[in-house]
Amino acid sequence: MTTTAPEKTPADFWFDPLCPWAWMTSRWMLEVEKVRPVEVRWHVMSLAVLNEDKLDTLPENYAAFLRDAWGPVRVVIAAQQQHGDEVLGRLYTALGTRFHNQEQPRTRETLVAALEEAGLPASLADYADQDTYDAELRASHKEGIEKVGQDVGTPVIAVPGADGEQVAFFGPVVTPTPRGDDAAKLWDGTLLVASIPGFYEIKRSRTVGPIFD
Repeated sequence: MTTTAPEKTPADFWFDPLCPWAWMTSRWMLEVEKVRPVEVRWHVMSLAVLNEDKLDTLPENYAAFLRDAWGPVRVVIAAQQQHGDEVLGRLYTALGTRFHNQEQPRTRETLVAALEEAGLPASLADYADQDTYDAELRASHKEGIEKVGQDVGTPVIAVPGADGEQVAFFGPVVTPTPRGDDAAKLWDGTLLVASIPGFYEIKRSRTVGPIFD
């Protein structure tokens, strides 16, 4: 007797590699893949693009963060354009581990180390200062942000709804990363609320920052 593996549920995930909250949620999605028949499909969005018309109204420290955010996301989109969608997940992991868990500086050296760990050419780091693939970056960003609206940021996740059509949300915003059964329960809950037509938001104020582990 042979058994057929269950069909995997697609989950589309838009991230900016510098966003710590997207990083937390992305690690949850990797946990979900271990406990549910789910396949994460990675996409790029950009906090720099999202806020480019607001820089003059933002605190200087956040405006500086957004200016720095162009480099890593340009490297990621260049890798995707030259080497395919399949490199996004492992490059994101290599970058995010350095930026968030290890608190390494957002320098060319850090970018090169992440590229090499992901099995990609170090020369892709050159694109941090180039607008070669900005059109593709903006298109990917637009695809994700149009699913949820302009008043949110990263992460954006899109999952199947009740009628089979995708339903997208900003979030879930969670810390620390849920593991094991907790990861499964949060995923099941995400599918549950996605199945309710007209469901939009549950929210409370954050009382702690991202807890990396």
